[in-house]
Amino acid sequence: MERPLLTTNLAQWPVRRGKVRDVYDLGDRLLFIATDRISAFDWILPTGIPDKGRVLTTLSAWWFAQVDVPHHLITTNLDSLADSLDEPTRALLDGRSMIVRKAQVIPFECVVRGYLAGSGWKEYLASASICGHPLPPGLRDGDRLDTPLFTPATKAESGHDENVPIARLIESLGPALTRDLEAHSRQVYSQAATTAREAGLILADTKFEWGLDPQTGDLLLVDEILTPDSSRYWNAATHKPGGPQPSFDKQFVRDWLEASGWDKSSTPPALPDDIVQRTRAKYIECYERLTAQRFPWT
Repeated sequence: MERPLLTTNLAQWPVRRGKVRDVYDLGDRLLFIATDRISAFDWILPTGIPDKGRVLTTLSAWWFAQVDVPHHLITTNLDSLADSLDEPTRALLDGRSMIVRKAQVIPFECVVRGYLAGSGWKEYLASASICGHPLPPGLRDGDRLDTPLFTPATKAESGHDENVPIARLIESLGPALTRDLEAHSRQVYSQAATTAREAGLILADTKFEWGLDPQTGDLLLVDEILTPDSSRYWNAATHKPGGPQPSFDKQFVRDWLEASGWDKSSTPPALPDDIVQRTRAKYIECYERLTAQRFPWT
């Protein structure tokens, strides 16, 4: 197992860094590199999770091959950049890189919720609704919703995304594009939830990012999709509504930070090795259960 990759430095291309990804501008395309950075409570932590970026990339690529909508992924193969990358760099980037089409990214997260959890649960407790969708009384944390909800959110560069009503999208994007975003997001969620259920997992909710092809104006599914960072997966065999469900993500990290005494307003502490290893194992388990393939970097 390699040390976690926390940053990349490819000086030949302009770069923009997010919480997890380093995005290089190749001119006519983009190079997405998923590092092993991990964030919690709006902080990027000083300790990375080895191979996390590879799980996010390889699982996204697997899902892009499954879904029935246009997307931005061109290839995960770096052969076309062979003249610009030496062999040690290519080995470092193996499994964590996507070359993608450029798109005009729509500035909203398209969230689909099939179950009541997270911020949706908090909003339900406060208003018996989510993003303007009224819900029946008496629901429990973790309950399945009769019909999945489309609950868009603002895209935050830092801090929390904010749930917004669909009327906000219509005002910003127009009714036709809003209808397309909802229809496409629901379609992908429905297909992915069925696939996950066949693997013994519940896809409780997920968020999608969409963009417009600058040449054709067509919608493209962009960024990562249906990974443990963008989605809430639960074990179907142990699902029991009435409280928070164990999930296939950074739950071990959040729980440890909550118990560590960290004030969430100063530099986060380093994670202990056992939390790193358990979190890595949970990400890999999610990949292997969904794809029915062994994770190549174990």
